[in-house]
Amino acid sequence: MADWIRTLCVALGLALFVTPVKAREPVDVALVLAVDVSRSMSPRELEIQRDGYAAALAHPDVIRAIAQGAYGRIAVTMFEWAGNGSVRLVLDWTLVESAEDARRVAEAVGRSQPFPQRRTSISGAIQHGLARLEAAPYEGFRKVIDISGDGPNNQGGPVLEARAKALEQRIVINGLPLMTREGPGGGFNIDDLDVYYANCVIGGPGSFLVPVTKWDQFPEAIRRKLILEIGGIVPLQPTVRLAQAFGAQGLRSAGESYDCLIGEKIWQQRQWIFDDR
Repeated sequence: MADWIRTLCVALGLALFVTPVKAREPVDVALVLAVDVSRSMSPRELEIQRDGYAAALAHPDVIRAIAQGAYGRIAVTMFEWAGNGSVRLVLDWTLVESAEDARRVAEAVGRSQPFPQRRTSISGAIQHGLARLEAAPYEGFRKVIDISGDGPNNQGGPVLEARAKALEQRIVINGLPLMTREGPGGGFNIDDLDVYYANCVIGGPGSFLVPVTKWDQFPEAIRRKLILEIGGIVPLQPTVRLAQAFGAQGLRSAGESYDCLIGEKIWQQRQWIFDDR
């Protein structure tokens, strides 16, 4: 028997024992919600954040945005994060294509009990978001990691490196900087957290951030943010800031850089105060 015929027969025989790879179900958006639960947030803030997400996920406007997509469905997962490796899954990947689906998701989120953890690792949250997308049983036409947080990265790898890995995979990172001052740990906050997020965190086509300066703004902010992410359209509104508005590299203006290691430097200077951020 000729060598090429023998090789073909072996290949065909092996193919009989290979389990076919199941195609992932297509959705308009595969959305990862990464929610900050660092100890710099008070119990009240954590509750407002949880309830805000739950209410937004079941809001009629969000359901309407889902229905208007090409597939009419999205996949969503949520986890809480704080320090590097401090991750708790709140909602596993779930398909949402009806009001009933959205209600079940909202109820699951609303039942969760946020557990505050030490430190702030935005880079760790991005890396875990990438892992969640890799493991998703759904194939998003768009893939989005949505990060909320009230401070800069101060643990784990540099946030720019984590962001670069996401952008290499054409994954969009949007931000919800929580510029509030109710919880402890204010010594590790920065006043221009929105600028930090614009320069160091968000990225990808159409990426944007929605700053929250008062907690009574949160429910509307997260609802608007979900609608924009699901629809893939970012209108120019005063409270919505596009990454492109800060320059091609995410900088505020040409030639003006931003120190994306500011959180690590603040931690090194002030960690003697307490180790709970």
